[in-house]
Parts: sequence; C-alpha cells; structure tokens
Amino acid sequence: MSALIENLRIALQGIVANRLRAVLTTLGVLIGVASVILLLAVGNGSSQQIQQSINKLGTNFLTISPGSNGFGALAATLGLGGRFGARIGTQSSAAQLTMADVSALSNHKQAPDIQSVAPVVNASETCVAGAYSYQPSTFVGTTPAYQNARGYTMASGQFISSNDVNTRAPVVDIGQTVATSLFPGANPVGQSLQCGRTTFTVEGLFDPKGTNGVQDLDSVIVAPITTVQSELSGFAGLSSITIEATNSSTINSAQAEATEILMQAQGITNIANVDFSIANQASLLSTSTSTSKTFTALLGAVAAISLLVGGIGVMNIMLVTVTERTREIGIRKAVGATKGAIMTQFLTEAIVLSVIGGGLGILAALIGSHFMIDGVKPVIESWSVFMAFGVAVLIGLFFGAYPANRAASLNPIDALRYE
Repeated sequence: MSALIENLRIALQGIVANRLRAVLTTLGVLIGVASVILLLAVGNGSSQQIQQSINKLGTNFLTISPGSNGFGALAATLGLGGRFGARIGTQSSAAQLTMADVSALSNHKQAPDIQSVAPVVNASETCVAGAYSYQPSTFVGTTPAYQNARGYTMASGQFISSNDVNTRAPVVDIGQTVATSLFPGANPVGQSLQCGRTTFTVEGLFDPKGTNGVQDLDSVIVAPITTVQSELSGFAGLSSITIEATNSSTINSAQAEATEILMQAQGITNIANVDFSIANQASLLSTSTSTSKTFTALLGAVAAISLLVGGIGVMNIMLVTVTERTREIGIRKAVGATKGAIMTQFLTEAIVLSVIGGGLGILAALIGSHFMIDGVKPVIESWSVFMAFGVAVLIGLFFGAYPANRAASLNPIDALRYE
C-alpha cells in the first residue's frame, strides 16, 4: 500500500512539474471520453424521441389504405392528412375502400382481435374564424371509434358522437395549434369557424400531442365523416380505415384477420394481388428501434476513434517523459530499484493522466447533456459512463505499457551517462 502511495506521489509530482504538457495530454482523453458518452447519449435520445413520436400516434392501431405500394398507409399512419395524404393515398389505381369493408371488419366473430374500426376521409380546407385563417395539416372526417384508436384525449369539450355522425352535424374537434391560430387567447369550445362553405361549431379541444418528427400533431381538425363527405370531400371511397386492436400484443393477429376479411370482401385469392396496404404500428416501432440502434452504434464507433487518439497522445507524452528522466531512472536503478518498480512508476503516471482526463470527460459530458444537439436532447445512460471511463483507464494502461517497459529496460550505466 505504501508503495502505491509513493508511486502516486511521484506521478503527481511529475504531472505538476510539466503542467502544460499534462493538460494537453488529459485534454485528448477528456475529448475522447466526452465524445463517446455524448454521442451515445444523442443516439439514445434520438431513439427515445422516435419511439415517443410513434407512441403519440397510438399504441395498437393499424391503418389500411387503397393501393399495394404502402405509401398511403404510411401517410395515414403518420397523420399526414389534407392534400398530401390524399395525394399519396390515391397514387395507385386500386379498388376503393368502402363502408362495406368497414362493416365486414367490424364483425367480431370473424375478427375477435379487432376492437373497433373507424373509416377516415381526408379533406383539405382553409378555415376562417373572424380575422384569422388557418389551414390545418390534417382535416379528418371519421367516427367516434377514431378517438381511442389514435389516442386523442380532450382538454375540454367532447369528441364527436355517433349522433353527430348520424345527423351530419356541422361540428369539429380541434388541436391546440388550430386553437391558437384561430382563437388566440380564447376558449375555442362553442366558437364557430368556417371551412369551405360550411360553418362548423367547435365541440371539443384536444390535449396537446406535440410532433411526430414529420408534422405537428396538434394541427388537426376532426369532424363527423358524414359531414365531411356531404360538405367537403364528396361521397367517393374512403381515404383509409383505422383499426384498433384489442391490445398491443394482438396487433399482428388483428392485421392477419383484417387482411383475410378484405381479401374475401374483394374476391382476392392470392395475397400477392391485394390492392390495399396495411401499416402496422408495431412493425414501424420495431424498424425504427433497429435503425436507431445501428445509428447509435455508428456514433459510438466514431467517438471511440477520438478516445484512441487520446491514448496515443498519452503514449507520446510518456515516451518524452522517459527520455527526459533517463538520468533519474539510472540513479534509481543504481540504488537498487527493480525493473518492476520502475515500470510500475511510469504505468501509474500514465493511468493517473487517463483517470484525470476521464473524470473531466464525464463532467464535460454531463454538462453537455443539458443542451440540445441538432434538435435532440441527449439522454445519458449510466452504462456508457462506466464504459467510457473504464476504456480510458485501460487505454492509459495499454499505451503506457510500452514507455514504462522502455524505462524499466534501460541499462543503469547508460542511463547515468545520458545528458
């Protein structure tokens, strides 16, 4: 124990005697450790943001769209309504989805894993309220089943009802962005707005949902499907059908049931010939998670290079230190210092430099994690801190081994003659 304390004392004396050189050496390790921790945190934060964005859309729903290219389903899943969603959803010359398909999918005997089915018609309208006008990203005509499937909760008022659908009531529910754009500083519930030639009454205001990374989920207006069809879009086919599974574990079963039902309804016998596409929320989440892990691994590999460069800096400085202290090494060996003692002394100095650099790197990473990096809030995981610090110490040990061995192998007579 006393030998270890003595080695630490000598190492610290050597570091203090060459402050500038020590600072530059530890700076290389600091940057490497901080880079590893922060870039892994950025990858982790990005992954969590993507998962949160997908979860905001709803956790156990499927979106069926006309066409086998899948773009329409993806657009509907991401909440891309209006002109963009309508245009993507009709890219192929597929058979249209109809209310008959909705009825078939609502048969719980044939589809026990389907909780509810909501037809969706997209519209594109600029709405006016007094002196304000605004075009929402998403204007949806649907039924009450849409609320639970897409995870909408109400800040005030109520969601459209079955009676609203049956009577083609001119009522809407709006998102927070629509509310602040058309009714700044006022409670929108009970207020009127005009979309196209129709005057609607705001029946409810949604709780904020934020963004899904593609668009503002609060820039939405939801109205009864019958009202949208009669006043805005016409009675053509449905833009999409939203299906809510009984729970997140049955979403794949619900997809299989929906595929089979629609194939029977449309007289399709070969699955390769289906003219509809189904976007599965679970598959989307799984794919995004896999992509994020790959992205995080790539960031970690890039950061590891800077840590490696820091280790080379440690070795370079220790080689210089050995050269400068050649006479000291000769004197110590002449008075009886063993090869192991000399090697331990210089290894200790290399490790101390790495430990100081690693500790400061962790501090820098913790400070940096409080700032947004390219729009992403870094999320540091404890394992990355221990890993980066441990690698820094191992690098000090590895890159300090050669200079330490070189010092320990010096011939004492040659060392004493060294000028």
